Order: sequence, then C-alpha cells, then structure tokens
Amino acid sequence: MEVVVTNENFESLKNGELPVAVDFWAEWCGPCKMIGPIISQLAEEYDGKLVVGKCNVEECEDIAAEFGIRNIPTILFFKNGVIVDKFVGAANKATLQAKFESVL
Repeated sequence: MEVVVTNENFESLKNGELPVAVDFWAEWCGPCKMIGPIISQLAEEYDGKLVVGKCNVEECEDIAAEFGIRNIPTILFFKNGVIVDKFVGAANKATLQAKFESVL
C-alpha cells in the first residue's frame, strides 16, 4: 500500500504495526521520477507486509530536516518507529526489492 506522508500522519505511520519504507522525493528530481514507478509496484507487491510512504520533501520540510535528508531519492526503512535501514539514490527493481526484503 502506498501512502502520502504528511506532517500530520508521519508519527502514526512510522510507529505502526507494519514496517515502513518512506521514499523522500521531489517533483523536480529526475532520479525520483525514475524509481517512482518501481516504488509503486513494490508497494502493491508488499501490501499487507510493509507500508510504503511517499514524502515530498518540499511539502514536509520538517520531516526531511529531522532525518537529515540532503540527497533524494532517499528511502528510510522503519520498524517499531526506529530507522533500521537507508537507501540513497536510484536503483533497479531487484536492488530495491532486496532492501524491502531485508526489513521484513
């Protein structure tokens, strides 16, 4: 399931029962546009196992600042509210899928 991350829902999302992958992106970011469809596919494939959040860094500057997001795309992986993994940059589906698997 793909969820739009907002300042209002972020805390409950990252502290939820399922692991969470948060994709930090921006509209103008070329690499973000490259992995966007892959992230959406993975969100469908992992529905019920992992929640995938999309966080626009321009709309949620406080969240991006809290986690020191300086390069996008960046994907942060949370379990029980704690960061357990991080991936920065664009990648193919197999690489991203391996990251998703590692947090389950």
